[in-house]
This record gives sequence, C-alpha cells and structure tokens, in this order.
Amino acid sequence: MENTTAVLEKITAKGYGASGSLIGGETLKPMDFERDAPQANEVLIEVLYCGVCHSDVHQVENDWKNTIYPCVPGHEVIGKITYAGEAVSKFKVGDIVGVGCMIDSCKSCSACHEGEEQFCEHPHGPTMTYNGYFVADGSGYNTFGGYSNNLVVKEDFVLRIPEGMDITKAAPILCAGVTTYSPLNHWGVKAGDKVAVVGIGGLGYMAVKIAKAMGAEVTAITTKEEKRGPALELGADAVIVSENEEEMKQCEKYFNFILVTIPDPFDVTPYINLIHRRGSLVTVGLLAPYKAPLNNMMIASQARSVGGSLIGGIAETQEVLDFCAEHNILPDVELIDIEDINEAYKKIKDEDVRFRYVIDLASLDNKIS
Repeated sequence: MENTTAVLEKITAKGYGASGSLIGGETLKPMDFERDAPQANEVLIEVLYCGVCHSDVHQVENDWKNTIYPCVPGHEVIGKITYAGEAVSKFKVGDIVGVGCMIDSCKSCSACHEGEEQFCEHPHGPTMTYNGYFVADGSGYNTFGGYSNNLVVKEDFVLRIPEGMDITKAAPILCAGVTTYSPLNHWGVKAGDKVAVVGIGGLGYMAVKIAKAMGAEVTAITTKEEKRGPALELGADAVIVSENEEEMKQCEKYFNFILVTIPDPFDVTPYINLIHRRGSLVTVGLLAPYKAPLNNMMIASQARSVGGSLIGGIAETQEVLDFCAEHNILPDVELIDIEDINEAYKKIKDEDVRFRYVIDLASLDNKIS
C-alpha cells in the first residue's frame, strides 16, 4: 500500500472541548492541543465529519464521574487519511475511513482475541477515542476525540467506509449504529420476530431501521405523541405511546425482543409485561441504575431475560457499516457548524432534536486562529 515517507513529529491539533464540567454555564470552547506523532502502525486522519452523541453530553458534564479534563468529545468520526506509518498495510493516504468509540485495546485478552475489544479485560479496559482509559475514577491516560481537525489511530481500529455511502450521514453508524445492531445481532433477531424499540431518539431511529432490515415486525414505543408520525415514516409497523395504558395493555406478552434506548434513568417495570415468554429486554445507552428495582416474579413467571449491551467490537462495527450499505440505511442527520455545538447540546438535553447532529469540520478552519 502507498505510504508517505516523511517522519512526523508531534501533531498540532485544533478543536472544541471543555476544560471542566459544563454545569454552571461553561460551554465547549476552541482549544489547541497536541497529539503524539503516528507510530509505524498508525495513521493520521483529517476529520471531515463527527457525529454528536448523547454520551458526549454526559461525558463533558461528568455524569458518569470518570471524565478527564480537558475533554474534547467525538467518537463518530469520518475522515481522510493524510499519513500512514510504514507498517500500515490495510489503508493508504487518501482513503476515506471511520473511527468509532475505541482507538486501542490490549489485543491479548480473550475478549480482544474474540473480536470484542469493547470488553477488553486489561485493568483499564479499552482505550476510548476520547477520555482515554475507561476507568471509574476518571484517572489515567487522556485522549482527545473528533471535535477536532485530526486524529491519530492504530490501523486495527480504523473502519472502511463502503463505497458509495454518503459520508455526510455515515458518522452516527459508528456508535448509534453498532450500539443498536450489536444486541439485535447477538440476541438473534430474525425475520418474523416481533421487536419493540423504546425511545425514538438518535439510537432508536437507527434501531427501527436496522430491525426492519432484519425482517422483524417493529413497534416504536415513545412517551411523545408527536413522535408517532415520524416513527411510522422511518418504517415502524406500529407506534405505542407509553403513557397510554390501553395501548400498553394491548401488547402484553407480545414482543420477542425489546430494545430500550432511553439514555437516562427510567422505570423499566412497565416494559417487562410486554415481553413474550422466554423473550428478552436489553437496555443500551444507559450507564446508570434503573429508577426502581426489578420485580423478579414478573421475569421468572414467563422465563423472561433482562440484559444490557455496550457498543460493539471493531469487526462488528465494520459489519454494521456493510449491513447499512447493503440495505441503504443511513441515519437521519442535521449538519451543523462547530460553532453551533453548544446550542446542539442544549437541544439534546432538552430532547428538542428529532434526529442526529453531525459536525461539518470544514467549519473549524475559520473558527480558531
């Protein structure tokens, strides 16, 4: 493969980040920082587009009590390789590629060997694209994400963007896509299954599209009546407004699989009775306790299962990219300039966003001197 011959020193980077928690009125601000030069097995990527994930908001506000400041978010990255180390063999300069939630792992534990780097068994876990080591006390190594003009990544953690895929819309597949595809895939959702997707936001929209492409009968469950129409437009076969007791009762013991995408603590109990015998409910996107304890009688009486899922490995992320390309699935996005990121965060927190924000990093050029 083609490689550049120049040896790079430290990489100067520009982006938007938080020096401390956004609570109290602080905003994401322009920030200059340095990245280590690419090693022989690494590439330098010019960031073109970066998705805005709800977890970005949680991370910069230290909701999970593990944030390392300064924090430059962004783990849904589409970019172009501008430098490839001498040992890089899978990619070349000029390739359009993706980077998701991780940029490294130990590569030696059983999880890594089995292609599930998200469960890396090293004491600090995988190295996240930003916020470094995924440790509870927020200590250790920091990394800086895709709200910036460049990224340095080991080639084993770089994703191939399928030919013809619209790169202005593809970024959320690298987190929202794999986060919803992984449980649907691992719990064996198949044609004819009755699937419910709870929470019709950035994750839920992708889940509806992916489950439909798998051949399932898909019902969207939302708290908001105004999301009924948009969910049907996405392809959902039916919509339930969860506060409508009659609609919920009509679907008791109906679903083989329920995927819950609600990002904040909620009461899972109303959804348990919707699960068919030996069916499953899996929650993604929630790194916090349920609001109330589970009633095991409701679970055991129908041999139901309740579980959770967290993103996916590198191979599975490539798999969902290829799956989406094959089935013409793209997230519904709104492109924004980097200077609009704080307003985007406000709308995400207020649940005033219909689809997924994606930052056009070309807008960064004129925002930072």
